[in-house]
Formats: sequence, structure tokens, C-alpha cells
Amino acid sequence: MRFVVYGAGAIGGAIGGRLFEHGHDVVLIARGAHYEALLDDGLRLFDPDREVTLPVPVVDRPSQLALSGDDVVFLAMKTQDTAGALGALTEIAPADLAIVCAQNGVANERMALRHFAHVYAMCVMCPAQHLEPGVVEASSAPVTGLLDLGCYPKGIDDRGSAIAAALEHSTFESIPRADIMRWKYTKLLMNLGNAVEALCGNDGGERAAELARRARSEGAGVLRAAGIDAATREQDRERRGTRMHVRPIAGAPRSGGSSWQSLQRRTGSIETDYLNGEIVLLGRLHGIATPVNELLQHRAADAARLHLPPGSTTADELLAQLP
Repeated sequence: MRFVVYGAGAIGGAIGGRLFEHGHDVVLIARGAHYEALLDDGLRLFDPDREVTLPVPVVDRPSQLALSGDDVVFLAMKTQDTAGALGALTEIAPADLAIVCAQNGVANERMALRHFAHVYAMCVMCPAQHLEPGVVEASSAPVTGLLDLGCYPKGIDDRGSAIAAALEHSTFESIPRADIMRWKYTKLLMNLGNAVEALCGNDGGERAAELARRARSEGAGVLRAAGIDAATREQDRERRGTRMHVRPIAGAPRSGGSSWQSLQRRTGSIETDYLNGEIVLLGRLHGIATPVNELLQHRAADAARLHLPPGSTTADELLAQLP
């Protein structure tokens, strides 16, 4: 099978780079300066132990590819870009194309299933960053990340197992899971703190940690009210264990997570509408107030729109706005 990685940023670059490095057929879809750098110089993939430059084939739009039912497309863009990506795919791709949502949040799979019959959810635990065109840093080695997956909305099939096997061969751990959405909802709760890191910086102190705890506690209450099952904290800790070893790259610690990187790169958008905003949506549907997540959703969106850098506010300022 061929792996097409649509959105070759931090996660997509790490997945595509490692698969290519280990002998799999891979093509990346990137855009702008990142596409130009990949086309001219290849993908520079760093980890704590080494740097490799990989001549991974790259295009800047799906229409440059002849896609077939034997291809597997990893969606690795932020959720706010998913609808556009799916629209571009549906113009040229067969309906039996396999789609893997290697993305945060829980909205992408439902969006993809409107267009394609074979959709896989992936729970991504992969510390990586992309701040410079052509460069991706993966901060864990020798295991690059944990990429469990399963059919959406549930189940596992032979193709899903084959995808997991290819990832296992390429420095990842990947468990096929029939109940993968339970794990994605647990990851959603973890990601509710992403906006705090982006707004307050990655060293926001105990007050920032308190704000993130309040966001997650509010999220857990909403999931209970909605009757949504999620993996327990104990199950999550057991899965993570000591499998990943995050270390500095070239002496510099990892800067921040995905939302932090969006502000740092001044992209103009951020994924919090589909992280904190997912909790706000569920809260409204089930009559549960979500003031913490609503505040984080809107303040993060404002920061992205105004091209503010990470750390543009303080946890004390945000906490003072809450009831």
C-alpha cells in the first residue's frame, strides 16, 4: 500500500518521514514555503539522537496524484483545515480510499465519513514540532510515538491491522483497537490544556496548571453528562508507561505543543474550536455550563486572529475572568 500524508507538518512529517525511512511507499502533501523546502532539499527529520535528510516525494495538492483504493491517506492537518482537505480529495479520489485521521479532537472522523466509507481514527501521542520550512523535530527516541488506531466509529479490519503493522515497523507503537474513540476522548481531555500553554506560554506556573485542571475537570463532567465513554486515567497511564523518552534535540528542549506552535508560527488560526470548543458544544447540548473552556476557546481564537505570540496573557488574568 502507498501512504499519502496530507499535511506534512509536525505529526504528518514525523509519520511520513519514519515510514519512508523504513522502506514504505510514501508521498507528502504540503503547501507554501514548507512544500518548496521539501521539494528542493528533502525532509530534515531530527530526533534526540540524530538528523536525517529524507528525499520523500512531495506535491502541493491532491490533484497531482492518481489516487486509488490501495492508497491510505493520513489526514494530519489541524481540524479547521479538514473540510477543505476533504473537498480536495473528493474531487479526485475513489470512495473506497482509506482515510486515517491522525489528528487531535473527535470531529474529523465524522467529517471524513460523509465522503469516504473507510475511515480510521488514530489516537496520536507523538511529541513533535514544526517551526521551520522543511524541518520536523520528533522529540522521543527510539520510539517516536504511540499511534493506536481503529475503524470509525468502532471495530478493526485487516487494512487497519496492516497500517498498524507498518507503523510498528517504523519506530512507532501502534495497537489496533476496536474501541479507539474511547481513547480519543481521553486524549481530548488532555488537549484541553493546549490553549492554556498557547496563551500563557509553556512555563505558566502553578496558576496555569490550575487553569488547565479546571478545563479538564469541566470536560470530564460534560462527557459524563453526554454519556460518552472514555478510557480511564489509569488505562491511559498504563498505555503510555515509559515507552516514550522525550529528550532535548541539539541541546534545546521542545518548545510547546500543537496550539503553541500555531501561535508561534503566526498561522492565523488555531484548533481550539475543536478541542475546548467540543466541550462547549457538548455542554450546550446537554445543559452543562462550560465557562472555563468557553473562555479558553475564544481567547485562543482571538490570539490567533491577531497574530499574538505564545504567552501573550497570564493565567491570573484568565482566572480573574471566570465566575
